Amino acid sequence: MIQTLNLQNFKCFENQTLEFGRLTLLSGLNGMGKSSVLQSLLLLRQSYEQGLLPGVGLALNGELVKIGTGQDALFDEALEDKISFGLKWTEDLAANWSFIYDREADVINLASTTANPATATLSLFNEKFHYLQAERIGPRTSFEMSDFVVRQRKQLGTQGEFAAYFLSIFGTTLIPNPALIHRDVASLQLKDQVEAWLGEISPGTRLNVIPYATADLTRLEYSFVSRGQAVSKPYRPTNVGFGITYVLPILVAVLSATPDTLILLENPEAHLHPRGQAQIGALLARAASGGVQVIVETHSDHILNGMRVAVHDGEVAPENIRLHYFERRQDVEGNRAEVISPRIDRDGRIDYWPDGFFDQWRRSLEDLM
Repeated sequence: MIQTLNLQNFKCFENQTLEFGRLTLLSGLNGMGKSSVLQSLLLLRQSYEQGLLPGVGLALNGELVKIGTGQDALFDEALEDKISFGLKWTEDLAANWSFIYDREADVINLASTTANPATATLSLFNEKFHYLQAERIGPRTSFEMSDFVVRQRKQLGTQGEFAAYFLSIFGTTLIPNPALIHRDVASLQLKDQVEAWLGEISPGTRLNVIPYATADLTRLEYSFVSRGQAVSKPYRPTNVGFGITYVLPILVAVLSATPDTLILLENPEAHLHPRGQAQIGALLARAASGGVQVIVETHSDHILNGMRVAVHDGEVAPENIRLHYFERRQDVEGNRAEVISPRIDRDGRIDYWPDGFFDQWRRSLEDLM
């Protein structure tokens, strides 16, 4: 598990260290630096996949993240053209990479590294990794196939575009994390567990996955149980709204994750009813209790409250959760990113609510009163 991340002269951060838990929530106003934290991890993985770490430099643009130019990556008010990333997994296992920005060539070259070779075997760099970006694939009449991405790398695609095909291949395998078992169904198969958790978001939902190998496409159909056990006719994803299809890759990623998997997740609340958002928060907390590390960027107080209820109910220990609120301050030295880190106790209570930290409901209610 990643314990700490240090960023120096990267985007909006001059020198920032963040603690991570099994479940880490990143929140704050738009443009405050939340995405930059995720991008730093994606940038390291992307560079490793392209063969640039630990020997050469950074792959600023690729499948996982597109930073742009070296100037885009460098902190605006940097006193030197140097960017550093530091990661610590354990007291004995850490890595630091420093890069020099060559302004004339507009490239970022490796200056020094203290990376332990063993870090290459960890989840940030191996197959025990999922990243789902905010802009996921919505309802489609068909979805892509990729044997390389799904069978060999066991990935879903950054937009969740291969989630349906993943289910068609691995749907009958047993979920590896006992903490995530939905107790309303006897089957521990991935597809059945995904269906059960999907029912917490859209009650009675049933999934049917139909691969068409000759066309390299997979179809999804949804049906619904109503009035006991009567199952409706099948519906295309385009006829049941965005929420179910948008959340499907999240459920597949979490429920298929083995312990020590790292999941980076942007805006899981998109297109979901508040009840569904709270259930996702609780599911992520249970995944963390089972050894999965989740770093989630969200604007949803329902996601947060789902996590808090999970702590209150004893499904995850409070020490496994880290909360970070991002804001900016202006001083004589310029514009600086600042991170405030409230703590959650065993009853699910939060010790400090900084201004802007999931307080809009209270503010609006005060205005109405």
